[in-house]
Amino acid sequence: MAEQPGKGGILYIVATPIGNMEDISARALRVLAGVDVIAAEDTRVSRKLADRYHIQTPMIAYHDHNEQRKAPQLVDKLVHDEDIALISDAGTPLISDAGYRLVRLAQQRGIRVTAVPGPCAAITALSMAGLPTDRFVFEGFLPAKAASRRRRLADLKDESRTLVFYESVHRILATLRDMAAIFDGQREAAIAREITKQFETVKRDSLAGLLAWLQDHPRQQRGEFVILVHGRTQAAPAAEELERVLSLLQAALPLKQAVELTAQITGAARNEVYRLALEDSGD
Repeated sequence: MAEQPGKGGILYIVATPIGNMEDISARALRVLAGVDVIAAEDTRVSRKLADRYHIQTPMIAYHDHNEQRKAPQLVDKLVHDEDIALISDAGTPLISDAGYRLVRLAQQRGIRVTAVPGPCAAITALSMAGLPTDRFVFEGFLPAKAASRRRRLADLKDESRTLVFYESVHRILATLRDMAAIFDGQREAAIAREITKQFETVKRDSLAGLLAWLQDHPRQQRGEFVILVHGRTQAAPAAEELERVLSLLQAALPLKQAVELTAQITGAARNEVYRLALEDSGD
């Protein structure tokens, strides 16, 4: 099965569909059919995919609760020239799922680790949400306990990048309430629910609006959720303050240095400060 000769077997990190069974690559199917064993988060869930595509490769369970014990056993198989595919219940392995210990241990033993890319709920949701995508941070699942969840959200309150979270059906309302209280209910956000499935829903609104919408539509409270929150936008400095700082610095410094320092002090965009400086000088 090895795609190129190497020491021992190969550990394949294989992405699987997040909902729609057709979202799997030809390479992923080939790898899953050809490896010696598939390490699956839940073999009962993964067997449905295998049956759909007539894959008969043996499976073993590999998840958060047995990872510490199973990782060395799987690496021993790899050392003895067996190829292994690691998959999760849905999407890309290791993204809020087990696998880190296995990958790290395999690399330490000189085993080749390669990925078969494919679906990822976080990236798919981000592409549909209508929020900024140039810079974002993936936070995965927030703590289950309310106090810990609120502390984590408070730590993220001033984050300027788009925030991406996973959340379960059991905590979706509580999490949105906490976000609305801590981030400000008017902060723009989006919910992506049941991605690629029959009842896929993507809704963008303020945090308060999303919470009210979910409360008014109990059926929308079902399924698997990705929550995306617009990063905090730094308030533009008051025009009068910006002009005051720029004027003081221009009186004592060359134009370029005055612009740089004004931007640093006020937080204004450098090009905006430069434009204002040119207007003041009459150039």
